[in-house]
Amino acid sequence: MSPRGTIHPDAAGAALVAASTPTQRPRDARLLAMDGTGSMSIVPRREWTSLVRSGDVVVANDAATLPASLVSHHLRTGARVEVRLAARRTLEPTDLVFDAVLFGEGDHRTRTEERAGPPSMRAGDLLALEGSPLVFTVIETLEHPRFVRISFEGAHGVFWSELARLGRPVQYAHVPEALALWDVWTVIAGPAVAFEPPSAGFVLDWAGLAAIRARGASFATLTHAAGLSSTGDPALDARLPLDEAYRIPLRTTRLVLDARARGGRVIAIGTTVVRALEHAASSLRDASTRRGALADVADQRIGRDSALRVVEVIVSGTHEPGTSHRELLRAFAPDALLAEVDARLAEERFRTHEFGDSVWIESGARLGSGSARDLGDASVTPRTA
Repeated sequence: MSPRGTIHPDAAGAALVAASTPTQRPRDARLLAMDGTGSMSIVPRREWTSLVRSGDVVVANDAATLPASLVSHHLRTGARVEVRLAARRTLEPTDLVFDAVLFGEGDHRTRTEERAGPPSMRAGDLLALEGSPLVFTVIETLEHPRFVRISFEGAHGVFWSELARLGRPVQYAHVPEALALWDVWTVIAGPAVAFEPPSAGFVLDWAGLAAIRARGASFATLTHAAGLSSTGDPALDARLPLDEAYRIPLRTTRLVLDARARGGRVIAIGTTVVRALEHAASSLRDASTRRGALADVADQRIGRDSALRVVEVIVSGTHEPGTSHRELLRAFAPDALLAEVDARLAEERFRTHEFGDSVWIESGARLGSGSARDLGDASVTPRTA
């Protein structure tokens, strides 16, 4: 998801169009599929499972989306501040330390890039949630005047109930209608830990899950705390994606290993799944010695120079070049091929952002060698939950 503008023109003047209606599975949604040879085709998105083969495993993020936008008051100055919870280094509900992006007066109807900034923040400042006794304490600023670490010191049950009562989903100007939580929860939504929806999962429905199994493939989930996709500030956007906590169940690990042993592909529904599986690559093969899930924090950046060791196909929304989601696609295909994808998307006026159309990108030669398929020799070793 990215709020950068409403269209992305290519050299010929064609454009991606921002999806402005909060419909997860519009009947006319399309998917552009690029296989490992660079060949492209466009199919109705509801038929995406026809690309799945026997022996594959499809992995999706089951995180439910938090109402992470909160209206508060900066007690030292009295200024009204929007707090957008952006990241947390754990999935534990008792840990109430968050990284947050702050905005001044205004709401989502103003483009994020044009929103006023908050008052100057200091360690120890208090942010009182409007209409609630809940108060955040600013622990520190994070090398940017709008990016802070905050905490809530009270009972965690009070925090979560107030968040549910008064928070709203993070939203951008390209969707004018106020979002409800059911607009941003996928059909497999489970633990409420994401700060924005893992919106690639909007392709999922129960008929599609049945079709995956009918084709002889498997379906599995993991939980990844998807963070903010854009802040409206170039300096902050350059730091995205933020560190994001994840948990990979033992069942998912085993299905991934089984698929690879049979010559099947690991198909990731969204960038968060890629981040989690690639971060955990070094420990996936140790499933036989574990009884619990893998739990850690994905703190790596995936892009052009990344060697994928687990995921071979990604299903994603359409994203403008320069966004963190689009940068991750550079690990799957050379820039020249992705430029052709961008041009085709613009020519066909695909819809972008979280409620838009989708792409299917196969990695091709990058996972064709033995070294790329080796799950060992990793630089990170996730811990076992």
